[in-house]
Amino acid sequence: MTPLRTFVRPTVLAASLCLLGLAASAQTDKAPKTQLWIDLSTGSMAGMPELDMPMGGGLMGMVGGGRPGMGSNTHYGMARTMGIMPPRVIDIALHNSLRPGVEARQAIPPGMRMGESLPLLPPKAQPTAPSEPGELPQEYEQQKPKGRILVYWGCGSEVRAGQPRVIDLARAKPTDFAVAFAGRAVPDRGARVGPSHALYPNERNQVQLAQGSSLVGEHQVLGEGVPASMRFTLGSAQDLMPAIDLRTTGKPQDSMGTTWQPVRNARAYYLHAMSQNGDDMVMWSSAETPDTGMGLFDYLPNATIDRWLKERVLLPAEATQCAIPRGIFAAGAGRESTPMLRMMAYGGESHIVHPPRPADPKAPWEPEWSVRVRVKAHTMALLGEEQGGSAMRGAGSSDLPEPAEREEGRAAQPANTVSPINLLRGILGR
Repeated sequence: MTPLRTFVRPTVLAASLCLLGLAASAQTDKAPKTQLWIDLSTGSMAGMPELDMPMGGGLMGMVGGGRPGMGSNTHYGMARTMGIMPPRVIDIALHNSLRPGVEARQAIPPGMRMGESLPLLPPKAQPTAPSEPGELPQEYEQQKPKGRILVYWGCGSEVRAGQPRVIDLARAKPTDFAVAFAGRAVPDRGARVGPSHALYPNERNQVQLAQGSSLVGEHQVLGEGVPASMRFTLGSAQDLMPAIDLRTTGKPQDSMGTTWQPVRNARAYYLHAMSQNGDDMVMWSSAETPDTGMGLFDYLPNATIDRWLKERVLLPAEATQCAIPRGIFAAGAGRESTPMLRMMAYGGESHIVHPPRPADPKAPWEPEWSVRVRVKAHTMALLGEEQGGSAMRGAGSSDLPEPAEREEGRAAQPANTVSPINLLRGILGR
């Protein structure tokens, strides 16, 4: 038998040693040992004064993005929702692998108007959810839903040829529902928080940003095991976005118009409207592609924004208007439609790494810490309603009424009926 060492020729050995030497001196993609995530969100309701008030049950709790049992408290994760109370939300997550799960604090600039620093605390254990995320609720397993989902897309006064895309719920199997609503989405890039993280807001402090607050200035993270060098400066690109100034015109039976003022630091926009008409649910988006669009209500990476702008999924930053096709939200006999419109302004992501990556790719580099800041703004409107009118009439009610039930005299859905709106809420866990 030939000894193994005879196969290791001097030239091969020399090449291997050379490669090892290059690998040792080249930059690596190793994650920094200390990472900070900051999510900023600005929410509003078109035509309404700023809703900076404590959250409660019913409509107030829903538009606030609150969780059952949270009362008037804010909590980490609210920046990911489409809530509008409080109007400005900041989520901070620190993961320090040098001392995981240890309390820290973030010194902040005076312009934030939240004191000298924010406490970052490990999260408290949460009760286990009764069902797995994405699991079809039991009522949808036992009952056959009625109706259809009608999907329209694109800005313009008239319905385009080939629309709508129709999803017949009566013919779909329960396992087909998720597929029916599948669309564009991006992997979750948020911090996967757990006991090893330290978060804001928390049980010690839930204060949120006031009107006119700004993150621009110097920040520093302090705490046991946190690198002493973890000091960074945020500029206007990493600041809160202003509220979207959205205006709507027209009635549901007509082509309705939407116009808005350019939003500072917005890289792209997206609009989505939906309404229930009898057993059917009508959905429309400003995209040039047929999609339910539910996966776009979140922060988007810069590369995804750029790609979806080229594919005309998102409206460009210079866009200031978009028409909704005529009659797609016109109600059937005896019913009046009240479509709900949601709009996103994407501000993108910013990354700060220390020490910065060297220009020479062969130079050694091992980052100590990193900061990622994400910003977005969103708003909602009831189409066909006068601005500042009846949008919040149900604020004192215990539950948000369905669009087909809002006006007095409308019949509610029978208790044993699975409506498209309720089906969508169950699938999305909302």
